[in-house]
Formats: sequence, C-alpha cells, structure tokens
Amino acid sequence: MFIKQAFKVEHDFWRYLVGSIVILVAALVGQMPLLVAIIWKGMQDGGSGLESITEESMYTMLDSNLFLFLMLISFLAAFAGLFFAVKYIHKQTMTSIATSRPKLDWKRIWFAFIFWGVVSSGLVLLEYFYLAPENYEFNFELKRFAILAVIAIALIPFQTSLEEYLFRGYLMQGFGTATKDKYFPFAFIYSMIFIPLFVVLNIGYDINLLSNVSLGLGAIILGIVVFQTLKKLNFFESKKNDSLRNVCKRNWVPILITSIIFGGLHIANPEVGKLGYSIMIFYIGTGLFWGIMTIMDDGLELALGFHAANNLFTALLVTTDWTVFQTHSILKDVSEPEITMIDMIIPVFIMYPIILFIFSKVYKWSNWKDKIFGKIEEPPKDDYKIIE
Repeated sequence: MFIKQAFKVEHDFWRYLVGSIVILVAALVGQMPLLVAIIWKGMQDGGSGLESITEESMYTMLDSNLFLFLMLISFLAAFAGLFFAVKYIHKQTMTSIATSRPKLDWKRIWFAFIFWGVVSSGLVLLEYFYLAPENYEFNFELKRFAILAVIAIALIPFQTSLEEYLFRGYLMQGFGTATKDKYFPFAFIYSMIFIPLFVVLNIGYDINLLSNVSLGLGAIILGIVVFQTLKKLNFFESKKNDSLRNVCKRNWVPILITSIIFGGLHIANPEVGKLGYSIMIFYIGTGLFWGIMTIMDDGLELALGFHAANNLFTALLVTTDWTVFQTHSILKDVSEPEITMIDMIIPVFIMYPIILFIFSKVYKWSNWKDKIFGKIEEPPKDDYKIIE
C-alpha cells in the first residue's frame, strides 16, 4: 500500500529525477553558510582560501557547536527543496510520502524514539561503567553541552527526518512506480553491475576526480550503446524481458536501491576513512533495516523515531575525534578507531532482526513474504485520486 499510493499522483520517473536535482541544489545552497565560515576561518588562520583546507581540518576549524549548527542548516534547506518537489512537481502531500495512514502516527514515532534512545544509551553506559571504561573520557562542560542540546534537539530531527522522507519515502515510492516501465530491468541490472565496480575501483586504486568523471562518462556511454543494441534486437519486447520485469516489480527492489544509495552517500564521512570501506555493510544494512520497517508498517513513523533517537542520543552522549558528528557531548570515545566483522554482524544480522521481531509483535505485522517480495501492482485507473 505504501509504495502503490504513489501511482495516484504525478509519478513519471523524470519528475523524480528533476525533484532530486531540486533537493540537491537546495542542499548545496544550504551548505553555503558553513563553506563561507570555514573559508573565513582558514583565511584568519593564515590560509589562502579553499586550497589550504583539507577534508580532515574542515571538521576541526570551527567550534563543534557552530560547525554542527551550520552543517544542519543544509538539511533544513534540503527539506524545503523536498517539500517543493513533492507539492509542485508531483502534486502530492508530504503525508502521502510518509505514511499510508490519514496522518502521521506520532505514537509510533515516540515509541521507536524512546525504545532506541533507551537501548542505545544503555549500551554506551554499560560499556562506560563496566565493559570498557578505559575507552572513554568524561567530557561534560555544562555551558557547551547546554548549547549543544539546544542545537541538537532543534535541528537533528530535521536531518534524520529529511533522510527518511527522501530515501524511505520519496525515492522508495519513485523507484517503486518506475518498476512498471519495460526498460526498468535493464537500468536496474546495469546499475547493480556498474556501481559496485565503481566503488571497487575507487577502493583499489588512487583514482582522482578527472578519472572518476571519465569513468562515469564511459559507463554512461557504454550503457547507451548496450541499451540501443538491445532495443534494435527487440529485447525489450521479448519474453525474457517480461520475465525480468516480473522479478523486478517487487517491493524488495526499491528497498535495495534506496539502501545502496543511502549507504553510498555516507562514503564521504570521515569515519569511512578511519574504519575502512567495510563499514559500508553497516550503512547499507541500516538502510535495509529502515526500509523493511517502513514497508512492513506501511509508513515512515517507526523509522523516523528510530533514526532521530540514533543521531540525537549519539550527539548528546558520546563523541570522537574522527566521526562526522564531533560534539561537546557527555562522553568522549578515545579508543583507537577500528572495526571488525563481528562489529557489523552483531547490529546488522542480529540486533536489527531482533528489533524488527519486537516491532512486529507490538504492531502485529503479518504476511512478511508478500509485503517484502510481493508484486508492485499499479492500481486500476478508476481508483486514481490525486492526494490532496
């Protein structure tokens, strides 16, 4: 139901492409205050502008409270871009990309928020007091923490909500409606081949910006050539393509695509440089977790609450010198940054399934197979009603 309701509005895929560009441009505009502040600070410190600023120094040039505030402003701007795209490009409401219910269920949001806030904070405190106290320093400064609390409580929910509305809402519905197109299987399979290859080449080789651009253009040109060849061979009218469409017109496809995009956008985070690309398993796995949660519950509410609790309690409770959120939190993790396979297996393959099981009992989810692997069917034209 959650994905299918997007068929009731203007859902041509080009609209999602244009909408994504609008959101990206809005986010870039929102980043301008942070960029200006960093350049100004760099010049005050004797630098000569952008060329004197490195990726690592960027996170420490400003006071962490100021940096956090300016960074989160970009999410406010992006949220405005998303609102514009939904309302004016798709003639849709924000509620309809968030839930299949008549309005947001705030009880669900608060349940997930409190549940994960208590569990995640409890795990950190357990480690601080009993399991590995040597990994932490008490970092509390009342004045700085009070400012952090105001910024975090006011703005972090916008950041997490934007990501959920965008990935588990807007784009999941967009890719879901796109599965009806006869060319979708080709685009899906080609992307699933090229994107991992692109990542592997970047990991294995020191590829500069020019090489990345060349590689990207080469992939696009190759894709066009293969597409035109298949078109001339009438492949897209064949039974083989129909079989592929039958496989791709399933709920798991938009869940997977949006999870890979969600994880991929975290690749520039400083923790990826410290912990290695294997942490992408965690980011993509988390995207899958929230995607499954959204599909099973027919709405974003649980994912909204869970994501907000994850980022907000982390920002307030514990910080490090090598993550994207460096804050004046209560505790500071001073352990050597490292991650093992067990660190990713426990949350992605053990903890997340347990949480999904708990939520399924609370909200009486059923018919898992059909909801996750069921077909995305376009409703009959007579059922179309523009969502107001």
